[in-house]
Formats: sequence, C-alpha cells, structure tokens
Amino acid sequence: MRIPHIFRIGALVLGTTVFYGYVGQMVPQKEVQPPEDAALGPEMTTAEMVKVGRQIMEGKGLCLTCHTIGKTGALRFPDLGGIGARASSRVEGLSDVEYLAQSLYEPTAFVVPGFPPAMPPVNQPPFSLTDQEILSVIASLQTLGGTPTVTLQTTHKYSPGTAAPAPEAPAKGATQLTPDTILQPLVSHQAARLDGAVAR
Repeated sequence: MRIPHIFRIGALVLGTTVFYGYVGQMVPQKEVQPPEDAALGPEMTTAEMVKVGRQIMEGKGLCLTCHTIGKTGALRFPDLGGIGARASSRVEGLSDVEYLAQSLYEPTAFVVPGFPPAMPPVNQPPFSLTDQEILSVIASLQTLGGTPTVTLQTTHKYSPGTAAPAPEAPAKGATQLTPDTILQPLVSHQAARLDGAVAR
C-alpha cells in the first residue's frame, strides 16, 4: 500500500517539531530581566559608588560583554586590568578622571592602538547611563590598579552644566556659511528660471 504524499509531509513536519522541541528542552533556560537603574543618593561615599559602578559594568552598562579584566592575548576590546594606573598617562593633558570620562562619553576621541573604534557612547541608547551612573563606573575603573577619588560632586568636561567651547570666529574676509548663504543662490536661480518661463 502506498502512503499518500500529504501524509508523508505531515509526518516529516511532526517529527521535526518533536525533535526540535526535545532539543530546546535540553538547552538550559535563563530568564533575562531588563536592567534596573542604579539607586544613587547624594550622600553616597566613593566606596559605595565603586560597588554600584561594578554592578553597572556587569549589568546595565554591558561593559564586560566586550571588555575583560586581567586577560591577555587576542582581545575584542582593551583589557581593563590596570586602567586605574594607566588612565592618567594615556592621553597627554588628561587626568585619569578626564580620560575615563572621555572614554565613556566620547569613546572614539582616543582609540587604543590595535583596536577598532566600535564602542558607542554610554550616555546614549542602548545603554543610556545617567551622569551619576557614569561617575560610579569611573570610580570602579579607578580601583583597577589605582585609588578611587571620584564623588558624586566630581566634575569633568562632560559634566552637566559645563560650558561647551565657543565656536571659532571665521577668518577675516572669509564667507561664513549659514543656511541663508547656502540657500540664497539656489533661490535666486529658481526665481530667474520662473521669470524666464513667464516671459515666454
């Protein structure tokens, strides 16, 4: 007796479903909850900030997804072991706090040689760390080979309220580009074309 084609396809689909269902149950299941915002109070000590900063690095900030601490060899991103000691000498003119802040707010400003400029700013999505959370991460990073000095009152170039550098004045005699200076020739040209079309 010959089994109809439709029943063979149905048996194949059912067998495949049962097989993958079985394999899926063998894989360990782990429930992942969305990260919680760190509870930071105005009276927090530096030691408390270090603890919160490490929790952020392991959780909401996802720092340890790409970075390692104390590993060598072929690494995806720079190892953070000893960063607290290296930070003040990494970029000339930047203190350890300023360098670490720059690395978090503007990570492509200085890229460690041999690594790609692939880290996104942590104060923007998908991380969206607050300024206080970033200070806590800086405090935690300072402990990796150094001594934490950051408090919630510490300021740096990226601190809220820090004035942005004033734009440079154009050189004498140079045309300053504004929306008006860019669009005016285009508008004049279109108006001349319309006048010509009406005159015909």
